[in-house]
Amino acid sequence: MASLRYIVPALAVASGVSAQFGGLGGSPCSASTPTTITSQAQATQLAACSTYQGSITIANGTTDNIDLSGIGRIAGDLIVEGSDTMTQFTATQLSVIDGSFSLTSLTALATLNFPSLLQAGDINWNALPVLQQLAFTQGVRKLKSLTIQNTGLQALTGINLVTADQIFVVNNLDLQEVNMQLGNVTQALTIANNGANIKVSFPNLIWAYNATIRGAASVTTPSLESVNGSLGFYMGSNEAYSAPNLTSVGGSLSFVSNSQLNNISLPELTTIGGALYVVNDTSLEKVNGFPALQTISNVLGVGSFNEFDLPALKQVSGAFNLSSTADISSSCKTFKAIAGPNSVIRGKFVCPTTAPTSTSGNGGSGTGSGSSSTPSGAANGMLVPSATGILGLVAVMFGLL
Repeated sequence: MASLRYIVPALAVASGVSAQFGGLGGSPCSASTPTTITSQAQATQLAACSTYQGSITIANGTTDNIDLSGIGRIAGDLIVEGSDTMTQFTATQLSVIDGSFSLTSLTALATLNFPSLLQAGDINWNALPVLQQLAFTQGVRKLKSLTIQNTGLQALTGINLVTADQIFVVNNLDLQEVNMQLGNVTQALTIANNGANIKVSFPNLIWAYNATIRGAASVTTPSLESVNGSLGFYMGSNEAYSAPNLTSVGGSLSFVSNSQLNNISLPELTTIGGALYVVNDTSLEKVNGFPALQTISNVLGVGSFNEFDLPALKQVSGAFNLSSTADISSSCKTFKAIAGPNSVIRGKFVCPTTAPTSTSGNGGSGTGSGSSSTPSGAANGMLVPSATGILGLVAVMFGLL
């Protein structure tokens, strides 16, 4: 009889925990629907679960700092959204999250302490304005998707992916560095609108489906060999870009509004399936970094360069359009000689074969109107004010409008 006095209360507690967390079979370590935690007291009740079979949600408006230490694996999602008072989130033993690790609108979160985390299905963080650094000692190596936007992070230390389907790092205005040992990206790589002096480095990146880098101070991809889709660099302050092993780009290759760019070096690039855009890179005087390029769909070059050289060119199936504030007549004469329906450059050809001349009365530049290859009204001196301006410019110069 005495033993019953202890057994009955214990059963009552276990029953209460199971009911509270939606446990299956009386176990507090599994649930068929997401377990919602509203306090640290509830989080502590899960500490004995080395593996939690299900998803865990920290309720909107939770005021406690939450510590999930004790759990080694969550076989579901870990979601926190909408707390404006939580300053710390900790899980010291957690190494695997099978589903999504989602943090959204945590305006006071300053400490994210996950020293054992190695992998997750995906990371999706948005609106963490005071989170400046990560305490990820082991380092996350494996994710399907990484999305980090609108945070206060200065670096992604502790996120060192080897492979990923998608990487989206955008609008983190204090972020100064992205450096990963990434080998390939199967869908899209986007680094955009982060810190003004951000350095982007992917030393082991061999292949990507699509890649867009916007606003970077430096970009390093020494191992890159191919891009199935498009590759673009926009509004950066990097002085040079080199990819010594890049041989093909399946879509378009774009260098647009990179104000300090003075050198492009792609010595092994032979094929661009889409267009080559070199537009408004105002420090670029010579476009001569494509010595092996043979096949392109379209070419659009606009800037202040005085040389545009494609010595190995064998086919441009669409339009070819160069415009510069400097004298590019020598380059244009070379291209004109291989332009025509049955020649190398088969589409619409716009390129001034005479030097620009000053015109009196309006201070403008001449358009080389003496050249039969330059239609009346083509603007030698046109510069695109921003990357978005390229859309209208392409339409006009390729005859789409």
